[in-house]
Amino acid sequence: MDRLDPQNTPSQEPTSALDARDGAFERGALSGAFDPWRYRDDVAVTGGDLVGYKVEASDGGIGKIDRASSDVDASYLVVDTGPWIFGKKVMLPAGVVNDIDHDERKVYVDRNKDQIKAAPEYEDTVHDDPAYRERLGGYYGGTYGATGWASPPGRVM
Repeated sequence: MDRLDPQNTPSQEPTSALDARDGAFERGALSGAFDPWRYRDDVAVTGGDLVGYKVEASDGGIGKIDRASSDVDASYLVVDTGPWIFGKKVMLPAGVVNDIDHDERKVYVDRNKDQIKAAPEYEDTVHDDPAYRERLGGYYGGTYGATGWASPPGRVM
């Protein structure tokens, strides 16, 4: 699926990590509209259950995956943040996943901690609620391309 950056202009593939910013990622530019509920085409989701994997935001770890869904057009991760935000859980739509390292058991997302912390609050009873999903998808869609994050910290892709 092709994707566009937030200004609806085609993205060009960056030639290096230094060129990867404003929604373009080193593993290949994404063009087309941001779809919060689908994993990106270049993310290797296959390889097993993601429950228990650590989650890395663009500026550090945020917790471990408590629940993962790979439902078509409705995929998400529920992350137990532990002490980071007082033991709360956050729901991340699959579209924010930038990379998965099955060997290291880590999922990398292209949002920073503040963006994740400011997302609509998650409660176990609302993960399937259409209004909550619309709010959450709209929130993360509004932050698409605002991170300037190219690759997971300490990793070269």
